[in-house]
Amino acid sequence: MSSAEWQLVGFSLRMALASLLLVLPPGLALAWWLAKFNWPGKTILETLVTLPLVLPPVVTGLVLLELFGRHGPIGGWLHHTLGLDVVFTWRAVVLALAAMSLPLLVRAARTAFEEVDGKYEQLARTLGAGEWRVFFTITLPLARRGILAGILLAFARSLGEFGATIMVAGNIPGQTMTLPLAIYQAVQADDDTHAWLLAGISALIAFAAVFTSEKLLGRRK
Repeated sequence: MSSAEWQLVGFSLRMALASLLLVLPPGLALAWWLAKFNWPGKTILETLVTLPLVLPPVVTGLVLLELFGRHGPIGGWLHHTLGLDVVFTWRAVVLALAAMSLPLLVRAARTAFEEVDGKYEQLARTLGAGEWRVFFTITLPLARRGILAGILLAFARSLGEFGATIMVAGNIPGQTMTLPLAIYQAVQADDDTHAWLLAGISALIAFAAVFTSEKLLGRRK
């Protein structure tokens, strides 16, 4: 592998990790909320969270483009207030990866939270533990394997994301190009050798993440 390819792999891994850090707190909070409470409209929220898994990724990218572009409600505010641009920058890469990986994290973490036996949580409350202490000392440790599996699946999904990323971030070498985008560019340039090399690297990383996730889920069962 050349230095340029190592840089590409490093950039893709950094973007995937950044997106994971972005979705982890809200993803866990949302998963816990969906697992532990019922309220009117819960099904609607569950459907909205799952939509990126079933919609074409370019549709998700189009929505992000409209929201975070300079003329969009969020992107316009960021540009005029903080001087930050999102679209066609590395920030857009992180945003697209986060949007596409969040559903996997929420679904896995929610299942893990639902499998925690509520009697342990209730016992801790009767002994005087507050909700935060119950969550961090009972719920989270008991659900940790499922959560870790969800984290790894979200990370693997981030590494393989293409459609939303190219819509909102473009394919700018050295700035927004990730492994899937580089594979696409290599195929377009009829450079099959380079394309297969990058595809093999992507497959190895994804295999390691999914294999570890399956091992964690198997041990939990």
